[in-house]
Amino acid sequence: MIALGQLLIKYALLEPFGISTSLNILGITLLILSTLCIAAAGNIINDIYDVETDFVNKPDKLIIGKSVSEKTAYNLFIIFNIAGVGLGYYTSYLVGKSGFFSMFVIISTLLYIYATYLKQTLLIGNIVISVLVALSLLIVGIFELLPAITEQNQQTQLTFFKIILDYALFAFSINLLREIAKDLEDIDGDYKANMNTLPIAIGRERATNILFVLSLIPLLAITLYTINTLYKNRIAVIYFLIFIIGPLIYFSIKTFGAKTKKDYHHISNILKLVMFFGMLSLLLYKYILLL
Repeated sequence: MIALGQLLIKYALLEPFGISTSLNILGITLLILSTLCIAAAGNIINDIYDVETDFVNKPDKLIIGKSVSEKTAYNLFIIFNIAGVGLGYYTSYLVGKSGFFSMFVIISTLLYIYATYLKQTLLIGNIVISVLVALSLLIVGIFELLPAITEQNQQTQLTFFKIILDYALFAFSINLLREIAKDLEDIDGDYKANMNTLPIAIGRERATNILFVLSLIPLLAITLYTINTLYKNRIAVIYFLIFIIGPLIYFSIKTFGAKTKKDYHHISNILKLVMFFGMLSLLLYKYILLL
């Protein structure tokens, strides 16, 4: 999903309009590989620290200690981190902005802190991981547009950066909903591991009600965006209604009546589809912006 979003920003949003960019094919490839390596390292360290909860929540999907030893997992975590940060450094060098390198170090560090500590805290871990998901899209705009800004193209660069920012905010909101849904799904294992997630802190029913209320925010925002921005393009409006707004309405309805682990797993998967189709909507912008 990360790679797809980054590729679409580059080749579906920026390239068709001849926007001044900083990364060639090698550069965008290195940026994607760097992001994926750091994300992989984050997933590995998360699995290492989730063995106890996964033993209860997902015994059939347990990897660490079953398919892969903890020592091997730690080694892979280090390898992927070094590769990701190293590629990030070289990509920063390619665009002539060595200071951008610090973003990769910060992201890598936050993923480690999330897995070891923040995941156990009330909402903070959910928010941090959602910010990092949003940053995986925003980083393309940072590397592609900011180094190529001139006095002549400043307004154009800013317009397209705002579009990328909109998608980053979309990714943040959908991922935050999914993080809470996953906490509701995994409440049994998290409780045994003494974690302080939202459902454990206030109860499953109240947390479900909060999830329902929060689900209305992106639904309202995307509906207004469709009405105010996309109304001239019938294809775009139909796409957003069927593949994004419709599933979000369904998600809200199903959340309102969710009770079981199966229910929460189902609504979590719905959000995966919303994220996927949200990314694919970038393919429509060459038609939207020409109107």
